[in-house]
Amino acid sequence: MQKREPILKRYKKNPILTKNDVPYPVVTVHNAGVIKTDGRYLMIFRSHLHNGRSILGIAESSDGYRFAVKSKPFMTPAQESIFAEYEKYGIEDPRICKIDEDFFITYSAYSKHGVRIALAKTRDFETVERISLITQADQRNVVLFPEKFAGRYVRLDRPHTEINPWSIWISYSPDLIHWGDSKLIVKPETYHWDEMKIGPGATPFRTDSGWLHIYHGVFRTMDGAVYRLGAMLHDLRDPSRILGVADEWILEPEDPWELTGYVHNVVFTCGAVPEKDGTVKIYWGGADKVMCVGTANVSDLIELCLKKPRKPL
Repeated sequence: MQKREPILKRYKKNPILTKNDVPYPVVTVHNAGVIKTDGRYLMIFRSHLHNGRSILGIAESSDGYRFAVKSKPFMTPAQESIFAEYEKYGIEDPRICKIDEDFFITYSAYSKHGVRIALAKTRDFETVERISLITQADQRNVVLFPEKFAGRYVRLDRPHTEINPWSIWISYSPDLIHWGDSKLIVKPETYHWDEMKIGPGATPFRTDSGWLHIYHGVFRTMDGAVYRLGAMLHDLRDPSRILGVADEWILEPEDPWELTGYVHNVVFTCGAVPEKDGTVKIYWGGADKVMCVGTANVSDLIELCLKKPRKPL
């Protein structure tokens, strides 16, 4: 049997960002949201400090591969207002979504009360404004769609619960602050590569066939959990309608910096950038320690969702 070429091809010079590239003291660089605007790539990445808590840094690139980290962190836990109470244990796993002229950032806020999702915005990636805490505890992995649907904003999220295995939900809002009409749209598949839990990954992007969404799935083994990446396709007009969830993963831990690190056997995405040539750059954290990137043909990912699907529910 002929060896099959991977759909998602790793960049040969991975990892593209490590703690050694950061001009201030950090232990890790991982789980970064990435967006392309005005010909430049902006990456907001998570880093552990030496006390174990997380902050967000920012890096810039002209080609999407070679990033330069700015001299100061982009966001650190708030010291005042209601955000101070809910960010005390750190801020993590940012996603970036452009809606109109604003870049919105969703991120996990940790405290003694659990984990909630906070929303911030920027226009210049220099100054940032915190807007609201948009979930209760415990919620993680919130990604926004970059368009409104019937006048409402739409997000994907993942409640942190074992009552129903960690699954992907959809919610709607008139103002990005108040959310409702939530419903379950994708569940893990029993004895499957994503059977333990799934969660939204990168901000979905529009294709002619639907909204393409790169997500993460987790499988429990005798040696602990293994995080992999998969793909799903949402209907263009109704993103709660799933056109296909790819039965096969598109990326699993293989390189040394994915197999071993702060948390071993992890590839975890918060960012994907579609390109004009029909490819997409997918960014992932390796073992919660370094940042990596790879490329795939969008058409191949769509075909995997539509021709080799598994049931979403």
